[in-house]
Amino acid sequence: MINFVYALIPVVLITALGWLLAHRNFLPADGWRAIERLVYFIFFPALIIDVLASASFDVVPWAMVLVLIGSQFALAILGLFAKRADDGPRKGSIIQSNVRWNTFVGLSIASALFGEPGLALMAIAVAALTPTANVISVLALTHFAENTGAQKPHVMMDMVRNPLIIGCVIGIALNLLGIAPSGIAEKTLDILGQATLALGLLVVGAAVDLDAFKRAGPTTLTWSAVRLLGLPLVALAAGLLLDLAPDSLAIVAIAAATPTASSGYILARQLGGDATLSANLIAVQTVFSVLSMPAIYALYLLVQS
Repeated sequence: MINFVYALIPVVLITALGWLLAHRNFLPADGWRAIERLVYFIFFPALIIDVLASASFDVVPWAMVLVLIGSQFALAILGLFAKRADDGPRKGSIIQSNVRWNTFVGLSIASALFGEPGLALMAIAVAALTPTANVISVLALTHFAENTGAQKPHVMMDMVRNPLIIGCVIGIALNLLGIAPSGIAEKTLDILGQATLALGLLVVGAAVDLDAFKRAGPTTLTWSAVRLLGLPLVALAAGLLLDLAPDSLAIVAIAAATPTASSGYILARQLGGDATLSANLIAVQTVFSVLSMPAIYALYLLVQS
């Protein structure tokens, strides 16, 4: 357990640094958006390609993938039962919050705890969770949005163009073909990948709106608790039922316990969700995950003992 705390503390400190820099206007808002685009389109895909292409999997962890995706669908269905007062755009934002996860936090902790093998397994989690989260989020937000007559997005085309998914496909394909990057290509990907986690966590911190945390009401608190506790509990239960290997179950616990992704606010604003509620959910979950993540990992250690 002490190893998990040691892995979590740097993540919290770097995230807090990102918030402080943004709060002090160290960079203008456009500067943070530019960094976010660099991480999303360049650094993150490079890290995923580098890790997946050279990963050594005796057996592809399909059971882990099934557990993660199944847990997402379970939490999406649970979001449909939000009270009638939360119908419409609020319900779309609740469902999105339930299924999204913070990849940067998950990758950072997995890397600190388990090194390259953990990073490779978490990259597989990215390949599993990212497409599902995007499809469910877009469908939920557009379905429950107020009908303004605006053209709805093409979900499948957005998926095909998603740089994280493209990176996963390239990395897995190279691995299956036995063509791991070497020489200059390997060094280039490695340098790009090294920038991913630090910059990603800074961007996560910069996106946290503590004013949103202050205005959190019962709906925000209730569904934040559902997300922070419900998703990992469902995932752990499914993982135990399918008898996942300890390393895969650990990755499931870490990935599911991360807070919802800060990108959910932008998507809610673009697709007719309740952007204010999304901001509140992101802020509350980011803050309280500092407590809930160690609790979930402690539970994982308990069931493994």
